[in-house]
Amino acid sequence: MAPEESVETTRLLWSFERRFLAARTLRSFPWQSLEEKLRDSGSELLLDILQKTVKHPLCVKHPPSAKYARCFLSELIRKHEAVHAEPLDELYEALAEVLTAKEPTRCHRSYLLPSGDSVTLSESTAIISHGTTGLVTWNAALYLAEWAIENSETFTHRTVLELGSGAGLTGLAICKMCRPRAFIFSDCHTRVLEQLRGNILLNSLSLEPNATTPVQHLGHDTHTSGSPKVTVAQLDWDTVTAPQLAAFQPDVVIAADVLYCPETVLSLVGVLQKLSACHKDQQAPDTYVAFTVRNPETCQLFTTEMGRAGISWEAMPRHDQKLFPYEEHSEMAILKLLL
Repeated sequence: MAPEESVETTRLLWSFERRFLAARTLRSFPWQSLEEKLRDSGSELLLDILQKTVKHPLCVKHPPSAKYARCFLSELIRKHEAVHAEPLDELYEALAEVLTAKEPTRCHRSYLLPSGDSVTLSESTAIISHGTTGLVTWNAALYLAEWAIENSETFTHRTVLELGSGAGLTGLAICKMCRPRAFIFSDCHTRVLEQLRGNILLNSLSLEPNATTPVQHLGHDTHTSGSPKVTVAQLDWDTVTAPQLAAFQPDVVIAADVLYCPETVLSLVGVLQKLSACHKDQQAPDTYVAFTVRNPETCQLFTTEMGRAGISWEAMPRHDQKLFPYEEHSEMAILKLLL
């Protein structure tokens, strides 16, 4: 195999691996590139793809939806049969295993980190479940996680408060890659908080005692272990007070994909105002909000309401990291807020 062909094959395998582990939509896979490669190669490429996907150690330990794996393998078989007349036993054996598997109400997504570690999330199989959007990972959470890894010094040895943590991807990536002193995951929905605790433990991080307490004083102590102090807080943006927020003593505040309707925008600006009011005797936290531009009017409402609240902002430059698979054509942004 020529060096350039080897590079192309490696890139193709990497693309299939990260998309499958993250359970991205099948249409996002580079199927056309695979077909072109299959015309020039034997079955070895498909066997390599099997090892990088359904037989990947992460997938075996934390499987995706059985329906998802079944659809993926069916498509892989179609691509193989379109090019090669001889069936590939390993593909059909893998499909038979999936066909006999029961479909759980929860599935797993895994995201590979530059360190060789990974973040694995247990998520609801429904996009909007139990009345909350926080049970799945959204694109801006991945985008913010990439930015955080590229700008790890923003978080190193600092206390981070995340608003609307959802499934926990961004915070878990920061905890594993950016060495924060402490990280406070927060949300207001009971089911989301339960899932957050489960995902934190799933990723071998320890929860601090009494982590379910809505507000607790973390302080700026000298926490010297390799892992950050991790807590989960129930935080209702409409009812939390400035003194309660001040008790967290955050150095950095982050939020991702929380601008999905006008009501949440108003609540978010309200909690940002409270954060702004509680730092009279200390430096204001660095605050970053990442979002996908789905409805420009909603984004405009956010910046307008921040202006009314006296909160200025600046757009962060787009980063070059492309560690995680998400909708490549989505328009995403990160704003740094000056509280």
